[in-house]
Amino acid sequence: MRTGTRGLVALLCATLMVAGGCAKKEMVKPEEGAPMAAPTPTPAPAPAPAKTEEPMAAQPVSEAAVKAEAPQEGVKGEEAEAALERIYFDFDSYVLSQQARDTLYRDAEILLKKQPASKVSLEGHCDERGSDEYNLALGEKRAKAAMDYLVTLGVPAERLSTISYGKEKPLDPAHTEEAWAKNRRVELIIVK
Repeated sequence: MRTGTRGLVALLCATLMVAGGCAKKEMVKPEEGAPMAAPTPTPAPAPAPAKTEEPMAAQPVSEAAVKAEAPQEGVKGEEAEAALERIYFDFDSYVLSQQARDTLYRDAEILLKKQPASKVSLEGHCDERGSDEYNLALGEKRAKAAMDYLVTLGVPAERLSTISYGKEKPLDPAHTEEAWAKNRRVELIIVK
């Protein structure tokens, strides 16, 4: 009787370990086979506490406020219609917000309809907090997340490339939460 109980307990433990294993979190869930449709706005979830190499407090700054304060420079007239918009990220994150997805949707429409032969470099940027190595890796993940989403929207991957500048090219050099929010971004630059 004891051997049967031990076997049952061992089987139960093994089942729980398999069922409770780590699940891989998806960044973007593309709809397979679905045509490109206008995204529907949904409220963004509250940001989860972030873990970094250095302890620091992050205060939320709305992406809309950052966008209103930091227009892309050098864009006028007809160029403004075909200009690609930058996207912003939460502190210590490379997950695309709904607003970032909406922006990338508009960028994909421009790339597919108005700039069908152009190549684009997606430049990942971070704020000044964290080590150089950490920020270079985070900037690369941000650029890759944006590229992957553009590919799901129909932009050919051959037309896209990524590069990370980490914290080397801040949009705003100030040392405030508002400046850091502007610097956590991906720039889409037409290179050809």
